[in-house]
Amino acid sequence: MKKISILGSTGSIGTQTLDVVAMHPESFEIEGLAAGSNITLLMEQVRRFKPRRVSVATKELAAEISSSLPSGIEVFSGNEGLVEIAAGGDAEMVVTAVMGSVGLQSTLAAIEAGRHIGLANKETLVTAGHLVTELAIRKGVKLLPVDSEHSAIFQCMNGENREDVASITITASGGSFRDYNRDQLKNVTVEDALRHPNWSMGAKITIDSATMVNKGLEVIEAHWLFGLSYEQINVLLHPESIIHSYVEFRDCSIIAQLGNPDMRVPIQYALTYPERWKSPAQRLSLAEVGRLTFREMDYERYPALRLAIDCGKAGGTATTAFNAANEIAVARFLRGEIPFLRIEEIISEVLQRHLNSGYPDLELIEFTDRTVRELASSL
Repeated sequence: MKKISILGSTGSIGTQTLDVVAMHPESFEIEGLAAGSNITLLMEQVRRFKPRRVSVATKELAAEISSSLPSGIEVFSGNEGLVEIAAGGDAEMVVTAVMGSVGLQSTLAAIEAGRHIGLANKETLVTAGHLVTELAIRKGVKLLPVDSEHSAIFQCMNGENREDVASITITASGGSFRDYNRDQLKNVTVEDALRHPNWSMGAKITIDSATMVNKGLEVIEAHWLFGLSYEQINVLLHPESIIHSYVEFRDCSIIAQLGNPDMRVPIQYALTYPERWKSPAQRLSLAEVGRLTFREMDYERYPALRLAIDCGKAGGTATTAFNAANEIAVARFLRGEIPFLRIEEIISEVLQRHLNSGYPDLELIEFTDRTVRELASSL
């Protein structure tokens, strides 16, 4: 049985990962679960999957659940707890499904411990791609993408020579407001933004989809995962979310990966790679879909995407600053403190003030993340 630990077990990707595990109880064993503050759901997961180790957001929450846990389960908390679940115990694979840059330290610890990574935390590669990929190569660790777009590209490249790749194209649904113009975005609400037309995701990533920040983060992640230049990475609007991404080769052939939008498919592929197992996902009928549509990306309509790509090309701490500013701005929007369009304005203002530093170490990355968050909170 493959032993798995999950960072972010109560979130969207975490719960769907456990759905996949539950479908194959003879093949997977849960070693550790790390959650935030949703202890009600965590306790349900503990009773069902019987991990040996769990972690929660704070020491207070850890004390609260300790008396209710079965004997023999180790309890941890905070960032140290994430690292313990990632690097401690006997897991062969760690699924990094926590949101935001908080996943960086624990992912690095898991790689250092020789765990293969099911990567759903794109901010890890956005903020410290050079550190993560270099360490993974040194430790012989696989970085298996869980995002549907990167899983698609990964599958399309299987068995192919990387030097034959001309370009990749990441598809984008366009999010909740894909048919809105800029004027119509001025008064949209949080509730409007959270109604994604295709995917079931957490609040933060759903907002990122609406601003197209999510696609910018995916471009940066693809740069590090596949060793491609930014000039080789394209973004295309595809409202149906059936083609999850595709690869064009130098002979002008294109290989695409298609399927109904169901995150359990890329999650399962990461867990079972290189094998393919039976999935509960609904089979795709192109006849029923009838038509697939595509539109060129409008960078004037989605300025945050252009900002993200520019930061990726600049390298250094620019991507860390972009990500940190976005995380704060999205949190402020979700709390009702700022309007929707202010998200991208805050990111832009932060980047205008940011002094980029090339090839940063972990200490500088963490310092940049912290100071940018303070600035974005004050704007």
